[in-house]
Amino acid sequence: MSKWVYTFGDGKAEGRADMKNLLGGKGANLAEMSNIGIPVPAGFTITTEVCTYYYANGNQYPAELMDQVRTALIDVEGIMGAKFGDAGNPLLVSVRSGARASMPGMMDTVLNLGLNDQTVEGLIAQSGDARFAYDSYRRFIQMYSDVVLEIDHHHFEDLLEDLKADRGYNLDTELGADDWKELVGKYKAKVAEQLGRPFPEDPTEQMWGAVGAVFGSWMNQRAITYRRLHDIPESWGTAVNVQAMVFGNMGDDCATGVAFTRDPSTGENTFYGEYLVNAQGEDVVAGIRTPQHLTIEGKTRNESDLPAMEEVMPGLFAELDAIRHRLEAHYKDMQDMEFTIQGGKLWMLQTRNGKRTSAASLKIAVDMANEGLIDKKEAIMRIDPMQLDQLLHPTLDPKAPRDVIASGLPASPGAASGKVVFSAEDAEDWAKRGEKVILARIETSPEDIGGMHVAQGIITTRGGMTSHAAVVARGMGRPCVAGAGMIRINYAEKLFTIGGLTIKEGDVVTLDGSTGQIMRGEVPTIQPELTGDFAALMEWADAGRRLKVRTNAETPLDAQTARKFGAEGIGLCRTEHMFFDPLRIIHMRQMIVAQDEAGRRAALEKLLPYQRQDFIDLFSIMQGLPVTIRLLDPPLHEFLPHTQDEMQEVANAAGVELKTIRTLVATLSESNPMLGHRGCRLGISYPEIYEMQALAIFQAAVQVSQASGQTVVPEVMIPLIGTRKELDLLKAVVDKAAAQVFAETGTTLSYAVGTMIELPRAALRAAEIAESAEFFSFGTNDLTQTTLGMSRDDSGPFLETYRLRGIYEKDPFATIDRDGVGELVKIAAERGRSTRAGIKMGICGEHGGDPASIAFCEEIGLDCVSCSPYRVPIARLAAAQAAIGGEINGTK
Repeated sequence: MSKWVYTFGDGKAEGRADMKNLLGGKGANLAEMSNIGIPVPAGFTITTEVCTYYYANGNQYPAELMDQVRTALIDVEGIMGAKFGDAGNPLLVSVRSGARASMPGMMDTVLNLGLNDQTVEGLIAQSGDARFAYDSYRRFIQMYSDVVLEIDHHHFEDLLEDLKADRGYNLDTELGADDWKELVGKYKAKVAEQLGRPFPEDPTEQMWGAVGAVFGSWMNQRAITYRRLHDIPESWGTAVNVQAMVFGNMGDDCATGVAFTRDPSTGENTFYGEYLVNAQGEDVVAGIRTPQHLTIEGKTRNESDLPAMEEVMPGLFAELDAIRHRLEAHYKDMQDMEFTIQGGKLWMLQTRNGKRTSAASLKIAVDMANEGLIDKKEAIMRIDPMQLDQLLHPTLDPKAPRDVIASGLPASPGAASGKVVFSAEDAEDWAKRGEKVILARIETSPEDIGGMHVAQGIITTRGGMTSHAAVVARGMGRPCVAGAGMIRINYAEKLFTIGGLTIKEGDVVTLDGSTGQIMRGEVPTIQPELTGDFAALMEWADAGRRLKVRTNAETPLDAQTARKFGAEGIGLCRTEHMFFDPLRIIHMRQMIVAQDEAGRRAALEKLLPYQRQDFIDLFSIMQGLPVTIRLLDPPLHEFLPHTQDEMQEVANAAGVELKTIRTLVATLSESNPMLGHRGCRLGISYPEIYEMQALAIFQAAVQVSQASGQTVVPEVMIPLIGTRKELDLLKAVVDKAAAQVFAETGTTLSYAVGTMIELPRAALRAAEIAESAEFFSFGTNDLTQTTLGMSRDDSGPFLETYRLRGIYEKDPFATIDRDGVGELVKIAAERGRSTRAGIKMGICGEHGGDPASIAFCEEIGLDCVSCSPYRVPIARLAAAQAAIGGEINGTK
């Protein structure tokens, strides 16, 4: 017979902490506390497997469940010395949810269950307080009616307010026993009116109604939304915990409270929490009364004149403090505890690993390792790598007021304030005048790169988490809110509107790229600290990882930022970003409009010094670390002008008529440029472009090597290869340029020529391509697009639907699609190594900064990941966790 129910209480339990999958987090911890002798009101847990059964069988329970619950209830009655439904000595219970992962407030709870017109008299006899008993009864009716009977709680609130008005009361505390008794009658009459049947008096019927409501709440909308936001699978289900009630509101020797074993905001090792004398737990969290601090230190720090528990109940406080230390030592993590004191006896109602801020999470992990409570590997595993994002960027001062006017997707973390501008050109002009600006665009394009670079932050009304704006902003470390669809931008009038609110050019706004919020006015920020605990954790992580971590960078600022964050080289330098500077774009456009090779070479000759200096800067900053440079990738039309004035400027510079430029713009425009004349296809059509870039690379490498005495390691990467022949043709161009520079300078350097694997054909033909390629870098952005046949810029609207329908568990542009894209990467890695043993391989798409994707790279034995500068610490920590996880799972 299957076991569906597990009991706990009186220093013993049928469950344990490691049974969280079966008992849920709350049930497993109640069992564990009971096992180690912590005073816990007795109860039992109905397992998560019942929830799974319930939904798989038309909301029916297993046949054995009712008998197992009846047996468990008898056990609880014996421990607590009271009987469920007994008029003289009633046992009352709470019925609560308890999923594997904490989902605070998302599912339903019923307290004081078991009260009716008979048992309320028994509660009066037990407590000697009729007011308390009838207050508990009316709370139960209201909660049960809302949660189980689905009667809107406003009906009961209205009745309460009407009664207070009739009596001339202002506060609930002014109501006496007779008032509450009268209100109970009114509540029951309202239930009968709403349902056409009386409120259930039978405690057993009440309990099964509550159990069904808790299981039903697993599928309520707020729980579904919470699971989606926190990647909690629907299949996990929830447990139900039925536990004896203890009361913190039976007199002045009673209290209730919430405590943390460390400060959840700062991580400081201090007892932190609040309590109330003569109150129920909901009073603490609902703000009905002003809670008091547990400790004298907390009272003093917060300048409270209310007495601390340490003063009012010193003996019970000492007992609670001892339990605090005991639980933290047992669980080896910061605990969030709920407690109740009834008649001078302390009961622990819950413990769980406490939610904490990113800064607190870091401090607690490092402190616990230094205290010897956990080891360094465990400290590394404790930190969610994505939490580091909040520590690497400025954050809004939590104490500062904020006027939120719109929201979008949190596309790039950090916070910034500035004056709104609506074009990249204006952003650059205003920045030159010393203004801090926020660039607002419907969507961004590569042409906006200059404005994005000088802006403090970026807002777009279209696009998702992997849109152009999001990707570029993350690379630059700029906060970005993308897809803020409620905003309407009017470029002509230089303003945007949100409903009836208008924000004009020059108005100050603040954006929070970590939450997606946009605020009116300036909100103060706090700068990050990258020393102390952060530095210690990163040192431990570096000692524990195998994967190298490089950065995606093409500007000196990006490269310097990445080095500050511990990058071990550049894994992707996108050279196209270097050509949008106003001093260069004109020559780029001259090259495009040239009628023959001679004309193109003349324009490229003007670009060569700029390109050479770009690489000198990068090689110098990287100080001998490898630098992977991707030759020109996007189609040429992206560099062409769009406005009449710009077209005329290009026509004048090229010595042609305006209509010639217009015709060229139209001719080069492609219906699907992502799959068009770009990457290696450009290099094969116009090899002089790649020749110029290769000359610049090797001239810069030689110059820096000679000047610094350091070894410079250039890696030249050919994009969009689909066949070995393409690579061979362009490798010959690169090798010829290298030979030319080495002959002219009398200096020879080692270098490598490799390719991006970003087409399914290249992945499948990797064995053949590796005979020529000296390294592979998986461009997983494009490989995802070409494998799934899905545009990262246009898929946002339907990808969320796909996730909800279970087609893709996660956004495949944010986390690598293991079964499709990942399988191609794995195939390419295996086939590449079959013809070139030891070939270096890594990824350089957005997945290079995603912890789940980094774990995949570790599993298949890639050598490095490359990510945007601000994600370097995230990747370092994730790589260490992947290596440690491999050891734990026995895969390493």
